[in-house]
Amino acid sequence: MAEVLFYERPVPLNRTEHKDLRIKPIPNLKFASTVHSVPLTGVEFPAAARDLPILFGGLTVDSAGPLALLGLRENENLFIDADGRWDANAYIPAFVRRYPFVLAEKPAGAEGDDFTVFLDEAYEGFNTAEGEALFKDDGSETEVLNNAVRFLGEYQQHVSRTQWFMEQLRKHNLLEPRNIRLEKDGKSINLNGLFVVNEEKLRQLDEKTAHEFLREGVYGWIYAHLLSLANIDRVSQRLSQREQGEAVPALKN
Repeated sequence: MAEVLFYERPVPLNRTEHKDLRIKPIPNLKFASTVHSVPLTGVEFPAAARDLPILFGGLTVDSAGPLALLGLRENENLFIDADGRWDANAYIPAFVRRYPFVLAEKPAGAEGDDFTVFLDEAYEGFNTAEGEALFKDDGSETEVLNNAVRFLGEYQQHVSRTQWFMEQLRKHNLLEPRNIRLEKDGKSINLNGLFVVNEEKLRQLDEKTAHEFLREGVYGWIYAHLLSLANIDRVSQRLSQREQGEAVPALKN
């Protein structure tokens, strides 16, 4: 299964096996505390750009996709505190908000829809005694489950739209590599495998393409991405604050 990151035991949702399953809200997002970036859909760019750097990550341009940069060190999300609370003033990507459910493609040749709903059995909010039921006594879905599945469906539509967006960036050769290098206390942090939109090439687009980009909202997404790059410095400041907090206990010891 692609893009499951923090899903420990993803299994297909089954109305027989999960007929008694309930979900209880958990007041933390600790499951996402060890990811330093997550995929982002284009429709999220305007809201995410206020707080998060939006870049395109991948081994090559052909494999690159949009992501929200959440940290500068491996296995560290700087937007989540020690108690698992996400910064109350910062945008939470839909990739995180859809947890503990996810849509996954069915194997080739499988019957039914192209996607099926999975859930993470390791999610601490799942139980059979407390919270909202996923299924009614007659086996039909409850409103809680319907809302979750609806969100997944909308998210998948946004993913498809974002894939089209990426095709346009590649088609017009608008992406260029961007290595991020930060100097902190004599040490350097290097982030590779990242791409950004080349503004000069964007300005050189032919009139027909420019009109299409304008009509389809592509420019809005691109400029949200470009404006968001200033947030890299803000993420660096978050790291400095985190490091200061780590240094205090060390000094006391």
